[in-house]
Amino acid sequence: MAIFVDEDTRVIVQGATGHQGRFHIKAMQDFGTKVVAGVTPGKGGEDVHGVPIYDTVEESMEKEPNTSLILVPAPFAKDAVMESLDAGIKTIVVVTDCIPVHDAMEFVHYAIYKKTRIIGPNCPGIASPGKSKVGIIPNTVFMEGSIGVVSRSGTLTYEIVNSLTENSLGQSTCIGLGGDPVIGTTFIDALEAFENDAETKAVALVGEIGGTAEEEAAIYIKKNVTKPVYAYIAGRSAPPRKKMGHAGAIISKGEGTAQSKTDALRASGAKVARFPQEIAEMMKNDSII
Repeated sequence: MAIFVDEDTRVIVQGATGHQGRFHIKAMQDFGTKVVAGVTPGKGGEDVHGVPIYDTVEESMEKEPNTSLILVPAPFAKDAVMESLDAGIKTIVVVTDCIPVHDAMEFVHYAIYKKTRIIGPNCPGIASPGKSKVGIIPNTVFMEGSIGVVSRSGTLTYEIVNSLTENSLGQSTCIGLGGDPVIGTTFIDALEAFENDAETKAVALVGEIGGTAEEEAAIYIKKNVTKPVYAYIAGRSAPPRKKMGHAGAIISKGEGTAQSKTDALRASGAKVARFPQEIAEMMKNDSII
């Protein structure tokens, strides 16, 4: 099993004919993903690496996609997501960053109404090794296995997954939630799915300073998660009053600090690493696999 994407995932890429679209269509094909169509207005009839291009999502539905990858620029991202929602796509991965907050609020709210899963925005995507990848996470870091990975940080996702693989700890699914203040899928959504996934034996949770998502996850873990959770919080040494790269990394009134998140996760029963690579060492020492 896997969560959110698997061997039955059939992907369309919105923004398929740009540089990023062409590069990541090939990378996803190499990973084994079924990329069934691309969508770029005005480019219908062309193809990218053998993938047919359509002018609209509605036209591409003849290829029976169930998932969309959004690679269009920020000013057009909301319209692209809305087009997929109205066409009936059930999972939408939004890689685009710098999307206005009100645009994200609008399409995340509409996705809830349409019962569609949004992953992102401003995320690296999701990968289930041996099954499918939707997004921009590098192919070479993965190994098939039973560790679930959920992260707010794109780059740290790659580093921790690579560290797990180097220690022969394969992954069931790795999901990047995105670093914006408004996102579609939360830590709690992923933890619930991993708890219900028979293939996943333990979870690596990668948080960062700002917001309260990790504290909310800690409460959920304590009440609902029976599988071992190993966490890392990025930003422990961030200087005070310094603007961070992620829009969601906003500390207010002393809340959302690395220490408050670490304390909450430890109180939930999760083990918290001091450095990203320490998660793999802790899992090996505990012989969880």
